[in-house]
Amino acid sequence: MKKTKRKSSDLYINRELSWLEFNDRVLREGLSERIPLMERLKFLAIVSSNLDEFFLIRVAGLMQQRAAGVRRRDISGMTPNQQLKAISRRAHRMVPEQTSGILQALEELRAAGLSVLSTDEWTTEQRRYIKEYFTLQVMPVLTPLAVDELDSRPLLPERQLSIAALLAGEKKGQTVQRIIVVAVPRQFPRFVTIPTERHTSLALLEDVILANISQFFPRQEVQATTVFRITRDADVAVQDDDVDDLLEAVQSAVVTRRRRLAVRLEISADADARLRRWLTDETNLRPEEIYPIAGMLDATALMEIVERPGFDDLNIRPWSPHQPDDLDGTEEIWRELRSHDVLLFHPYESFEPVVALLTEAADDPQVLAIKQVLYRTSRNSPIIDALERAGQNGKEVTVLVELKARFDESRNINWARRLEDAGCQVLYGIAGFKTHAKALLIVRRESDRIRRYVHLSTGNYNEKTARLYSDIGLMTTDKGIAADVAAFFNLLTGFSEEVGWNELVIAPTAMRRRFVDMIDREIQASSADKPGMIMAKVNSLQDKGICQALYRASQSGVRVLLNVRGICCLKPGVKGISENIEVRSIVDRYLEHARMFYFHNGGHEEVYLSSADWMKRNLDKRLEILFPIKSAEQRRRLISALEIYFADNVKAYRLNPDGTYEKVSAEGSRSIRAQETLYEQAGKTAAGKSALRFRPMRRPNQQERKKNTDVR
Repeated sequence: MKKTKRKSSDLYINRELSWLEFNDRVLREGLSERIPLMERLKFLAIVSSNLDEFFLIRVAGLMQQRAAGVRRRDISGMTPNQQLKAISRRAHRMVPEQTSGILQALEELRAAGLSVLSTDEWTTEQRRYIKEYFTLQVMPVLTPLAVDELDSRPLLPERQLSIAALLAGEKKGQTVQRIIVVAVPRQFPRFVTIPTERHTSLALLEDVILANISQFFPRQEVQATTVFRITRDADVAVQDDDVDDLLEAVQSAVVTRRRRLAVRLEISADADARLRRWLTDETNLRPEEIYPIAGMLDATALMEIVERPGFDDLNIRPWSPHQPDDLDGTEEIWRELRSHDVLLFHPYESFEPVVALLTEAADDPQVLAIKQVLYRTSRNSPIIDALERAGQNGKEVTVLVELKARFDESRNINWARRLEDAGCQVLYGIAGFKTHAKALLIVRRESDRIRRYVHLSTGNYNEKTARLYSDIGLMTTDKGIAADVAAFFNLLTGFSEEVGWNELVIAPTAMRRRFVDMIDREIQASSADKPGMIMAKVNSLQDKGICQALYRASQSGVRVLLNVRGICCLKPGVKGISENIEVRSIVDRYLEHARMFYFHNGGHEEVYLSSADWMKRNLDKRLEILFPIKSAEQRRRLISALEIYFADNVKAYRLNPDGTYEKVSAEGSRSIRAQETLYEQAGKTAAGKSALRFRPMRRPNQQERKKNTDVR
């Protein structure tokens, strides 16, 4: 970069504050009166789930650094302590705004026939019903804990809604106070349906317990109560370099999270001072780490209302996935993939071809081997079912299950054991790295040869999130790509060291260098009359090296368009540094998750897809794959999609140099909503195509199984 009087830190936005601005954009959707009421409630719930993970990991990590006396500054020039103070100020502005939005949305729900009643609104009949419900259903499950009186102090529940009660009773002629904690049971609905004459009425479960908690203490006075929720440090690293049994190490880390130090206390805004003081002492938190809430705590429960039947008019119109553009509904998937590559743009196009491909491979007598990387899967995964059946059918099945996928560790441990029981070879990755790549390799014997079928993707093998996340996958039999994917699996299994790659670029060894080289190449190919162009779509941009390369490109006249959903540490529009860089972010009904990269390259356009974001962890600490789109028609389709993203003036935000975002407005031009446009385009190409009809294959008999395993 050209020399400048600015400090280096002036050129970057703090990662954590940038993430909070992303969550604020989610909150804007929850507050928008332009979208249906149930959709608003969904976004308001997502704000809470996002904040939970942010405090569990990011804030927890900063608090660890502060406790250790770390004063190292991040790329924006902030120490851990400065970041924590700035986070607290920003989050304390966000939470009341979210609470106000929830109260407003629930008030509007009443006009639609659904009311969440406060305790002072309950009728005599409703109070009678609630008391009976509590006595018969809830009370037997509850276990009040006199935490101060127990020899072994129990750990206050982590991220579980709880009630603290201050009791007063007689003991040896004197009034004695004590504090009781009751955890609100997770196995009950948070919203309890109560009798009403005309429309649906609900009561919060914590209100049901609060109204009847005195039944536990008939000879004591309940002087005060409050609802609270504790978030604990979940930033537990698994050092697997010298761990003999990674599965056991991960299990231990999951358990350890439950006993970590508190990082946040949410508490009712009207909490009694004595209870608040006690909870502050118990959690050892500072005043700025406590969040009083004048409404319901843990708003993730709003999803119970969103998913209630009977309120379709308050929901968005569903968009059913279309038949993929590159599939014509043939019954012979193998023949179709031999003839051409298949690009799948989810969720506009169905994820079913991926499931169907693996399901058919599991039962196809000609399939010899299946190799796959699993990072996150669904609870009742058809992918796991197919792999399990393939193993039982005698095929060579190798699955890398990433046990260190944050918060999915327990599920992945269960999948690993189940696949091992089915005869599959299960791997847990390479020591010191997470395997974040999304890859599937199927080896099939055909009349003329052994052929490899490949699926690569920007997203996980999860048919549930494939209906909610925007991702792109590629099915291909391209020899260069297939050979590279086979070599990648050999690398994962320890069969070989890294080799020269034909088509793929792998992190952590080569991807950073390749990205910088392609950016520098764009600089070289750019001229005043024919300026270069880079378009990229990522979830996060945090890596300093990539930011510096993009700054160089901007200073050389290259136009850089970045669509960054969440964290962006780069500052666009800085005079003399990034005037040619524009950063936009889209928050809409689908979570933008695809990573796409376009380089004009002097007219020789290149398009790549990847599992990796432009973050240090992806480029240096994870096994990732960057793969090219070789079909000119498919390249043009993805370039068009990128152009649509940058044309969005309905759901898009523009990043300012100071780190704030402003809504992109139509300003008199026609409205363009990227996700809606992409869905409509998928519908037009799918019109007239027949539905997917993959021919079911019979399972091989024992003789065929033996034959299949004899030839590899």
